[in-house]
Order: sequence, then C-alpha cells, then structure tokens
Amino acid sequence: MTDFTRTKSLFAIPDGVIYLDGNSLGPLPVAAADRVGRMMSEEWGKHLIKGWNVAGWMTQPRRVGDRIGRLIGAAHGTVVVGDTLSIKVYQALASALELNPSRRVVLSDTGNFPSDLYIAGGLLESLDRGYELKVVAPEDVEAAIDKTIAVLMLTEVDYRTGRLHDMGALTRRAHAAGALTVWDLAHSAGAIPVELEGAEADFAVGCTYKYLNAGPGAPAFIYVAPKHADTARPALSGWMGHHAPFAFDLDYRAGPGIERMRVGTPPIIAMAALDAALDVWDGVSMTDVRHASIALADLFIREVEARCPELTLASPRDAKRRGSQVSFRHPDGYAIMQALIARDVIGDFRTPDMMRFGFTPLYIGAAEVRAAVDVIADVLTNRRWDTADYRKKALVT
Repeated sequence: MTDFTRTKSLFAIPDGVIYLDGNSLGPLPVAAADRVGRMMSEEWGKHLIKGWNVAGWMTQPRRVGDRIGRLIGAAHGTVVVGDTLSIKVYQALASALELNPSRRVVLSDTGNFPSDLYIAGGLLESLDRGYELKVVAPEDVEAAIDKTIAVLMLTEVDYRTGRLHDMGALTRRAHAAGALTVWDLAHSAGAIPVELEGAEADFAVGCTYKYLNAGPGAPAFIYVAPKHADTARPALSGWMGHHAPFAFDLDYRAGPGIERMRVGTPPIIAMAALDAALDVWDGVSMTDVRHASIALADLFIREVEARCPELTLASPRDAKRRGSQVSFRHPDGYAIMQALIARDVIGDFRTPDMMRFGFTPLYIGAAEVRAAVDVIADVLTNRRWDTADYRKKALVT
C-alpha cells in the first residue's frame, strides 16, 4: 500500500497553496534542489569534463529512461531520455512512417495536443511524398482506422478534457489494419497505469515536467518496442545516437537499440532534477495512484456540481474513461481561474472556456479537494472573479 502521507512530505508546496495543476507543471520535489546543487558543485565543479566518465553522465539517459520505463510498462532498455517532447514526436513519427513505406496517411484526433499536430504537419510537408494528416473527433478514431493508415498518432489522455483513449484496443485495431502506433504519454506517465509492452505499442513519447515533477523544460523520453529497436531509422541522426559517438566518423551509423534515438548532448543539470524527482516514485504503486486519483476527482465533481451549478462538466463522468484531471466549462473561465489562483487554489485555463484541475494523490488529499471547492463556491457565488484585472490575459494561461 502506497503511503501518500510520506510522498506528500517529499514536495515543497508553499503553505496554504492547494496545487491542482500538476497536469501542467509538477511541484518541486524537496530533494531536487539539493541534487542539482550537488551535481553542479561535486560533479561538474570538481570533475569538470571528467564527469562524463567519472559521474556517469554519458550513460544517464538510459539509466533514467529505465526508471521511467517502470512507470509506463516498458521493458528494460527500451526508453531513453533527452531533448524535448516535440523532437521525440518527430523522431517517433518519422521512424514509424519509414517502417510502413507503402502508406501515406497519419491518423490523429482533435483531442491531440496541437504541438503534436504541428510537428506531424511539418514533417509530412517536408517529406513531400503525398502524405496526409487526417484528424477526426476522438470518438471517431476507431472507425477511421482502415488499410490506408500508415501511423495512428494519439495522445492517450486529452490535454483539455482528460478523455482517456483505450490504448490496448486502438493499438490492436491499428495493427489489424496494418498500421503502426505512436502514443503521446504527456498526460499519462505518472498519472495512470500504462502498459506499453502489454498493449504492444510501437512507439511512445512523453514529457517529465507534468506528473513526473522534473521541473519546467525537463527532458522528454521516447520508447521504441523491442521488435523495432534495431530497424527503426532515426530521422534526427545526432552524434549521441551514433554507434560510436567519439569515433567522429563522417558517416552516420545508428547505435544499437534505443541508443539510436539519442540526438544531442544530454541536459545533465536538468537530468539530475529528473533523477531526484523519480526517487519520489520508489515504493509507489501506479495502481494505488490510480485508485486514489479517481476517488479525489469523483469527490471534486460531486462537490462542484452540488455547489456550483453554473459550471458544466467537460470531462467524462465515467472515471474509466478519464485521466487524472477534471475540466469544467464556463464562459468566463479565464477570469474565474485567475480569481482562484489569487486565493491559492491553482489550476489552469485552456481556450475557449475550459478550467482544468489535476488530481495527484502524491501530494493532494480529500481535505485539499474540499477546501478547494469552498474557494471555488465563494468565488462564483460572490462573483469575485468579475474584475478587469482577472480578465486581462497573461502570456501563459
């Protein structure tokens, strides 16, 4: 049984703050600042360039990748960390397309994170081989999978509503039609149980700054199924993915397995924070996390609907069809969210009218949920959101 009282003590959340935005940026793990400080002073400071060998910097992307792999149902040696999520999306999609060369359609949905669609569109345009990006409504994905599809590219949990795709069922449907799959786990890793190997997913990518709490701009990860590991060609043939990076060959030779999906020099300082953040997960069961997050989200929905009837639930009511966030709609959602943030209940807003609240039992319990609803009810009942300052849009919403 996971001890959530213990895990809560491992985060540096300011007193009085109810943090319901871990689906956008996780809070600071207490150990991360010290770990980064020690890395800089004891590794970089003392060892200088020797740190690549003495401190194990060169092999860290695989070691940390395996720690993430435990949380997403990936076999040892199939996950590597580095670069950004956009780069990893590009890599995964490009490799998947090359493995299915006779087809020209990439299927995605309107619930996908827009950046993934931008990356896909840019890649297909640059290839200039008659590729098409087909985007359908989330509920129409299964029916749209046919023998024209080269790659099914989806974000497992919709970033706006929290709607959850059935990875296993859709992957089986894609494979039956001769398509490959690329899954974005940005709102899944650390939030819900994921079984990449069990689902027979081909590729998966994800960020580490949301539910994995590694900090703003933390490096992303990529998974490649073992059956593709030595045949997938990395479109971004960076020197760190070379078979022998320090041979400095003029010709590229892809490294073995997941190593070929490395691109540039790994961000060692950021990776120290990620490694410390992953320590929080030692002794944590993803099944326990899922049960607890469902209970918190269901409690939140019941309380909000009972006390704030002007809000409309935008997330699936059935917890089995929902990730670890709950979204409500209101025409003045942005101003309402700013009023909540000013009162230390922190969620976020997505256009045009969506207020998002994330429920992470590692540091949120029923008491915080009830206290948050008290604030939401007060802000709405007394129209505390209805000011010019709260309506003024910031750069980041």
